[in-house]
Amino acid sequence: MIEACGDIWEYSGKAVIAITTSGSVTRRGKAVMGRGVASQAALRFPCLPERFGLLLQKAGNHVHELGEGIVSFPVEESAWECPDLRLISRSAAELRELADRQGWDTVVVPRPGCGGGGLDWREVRPLLEEHFDARFIVMSAPPAPL
Repeated sequence: MIEACGDIWEYSGKAVIAITTSGSVTRRGKAVMGRGVASQAALRFPCLPERFGLLLQKAGNHVHELGEGIVSFPVEESAWECPDLRLISRSAAELRELADRQGWDTVVVPRPGCGGGGLDWREVRPLLEEHFDARFIVMSAPPAPL
């Protein structure tokens, strides 16, 4: 796995982008995508919450191809829970399996659960290293300007 710092969206159209997600769906059937890269993806691709909501209802809270070169990466069961290390590990394994099946050369992932979720990268990193190889770039956000 490669670690980098920057804007994950610079890879749009060049690599598969994983967005950290929950398994929550609104009463109208749309996935709750209220924070972080999930929120950014929903703004960039307005059809994403509905498409992802259908997948969550049909197949559960797993790694899913969402179209537009984006895949989900579940970090929590509910949008109102804290990220779960076991779920992050399962998602990393599922993403690796999907990348193998699809023959993807590059997959970019934010540090799961480490932004708004509050997890410590030192706890999360070993979980990803267990599953990710050199095809996977784990992005940290660039430092805020002074």
